[in-house]
Amino acid sequence: MSKTAAPKGDWAEAAEQRLLSAALTLVPTHGWTAETVRLAAKQAGLSEADATLLLPSGPSDLAALLSRRHDRAALQTLAEVDPRTLKIRERIQRGVLARVEAAAGDEAAVRRLLGFLALPSHIPLAGRLLWESADAIWRWAGDTASDENHYSKRVILSGVLGPAIAIRLASGQSAAEHYVVSRIQDVMAFEKWKAGLPKTDLGAQIAGMLGKLRYASR
Repeated sequence: MSKTAAPKGDWAEAAEQRLLSAALTLVPTHGWTAETVRLAAKQAGLSEADATLLLPSGPSDLAALLSRRHDRAALQTLAEVDPRTLKIRERIQRGVLARVEAAAGDEAAVRRLLGFLALPSHIPLAGRLLWESADAIWRWAGDTASDENHYSKRVILSGVLGPAIAIRLASGQSAAEHYVVSRIQDVMAFEKWKAGLPKTDLGAQIAGMLGKLRYASR
């Protein structure tokens, strides 16, 4: 199929990735800002109208593109591993560490991104993106839970993944691995404890509520 005949969706995806790649060279200087989006669009050969069409929320949409690119990169790394050969704890550790290393590959941009997502107005976005990453890891690990456990697992893993990325950038790979291994042990201990709770337990109800709130905010 010729480039001009490509479906609109294909054009949009390719244009988004060009825009993101251009932005990664600009973010260390200009931050996650509207100026970065404008300059990146110019570098990518896109008009301001095209950039607005692709990124209606500007830098926030750009941040989401980078997070999802890192999710895909982590899954590509994990594709070389058969999760069935690993214990569940090992699967989650491998998944989190693959996602951490994917983020570290764009270290300068991710450093600025962590500051951007820490702003009060961007905390909901940070939560959604961490949830998406945690969901991708659990799905790769073979999780099929459809009750409140589906939500609680992702909420808890989100709380591990964010700090793990920050530690990787601040203190290096070894420190991040140590943190992840110790925290995943805590996650597995919690899951084992929670599995013994009656379904009417307040903790299970809260987990279900968190999931509903998450989906209602999308």
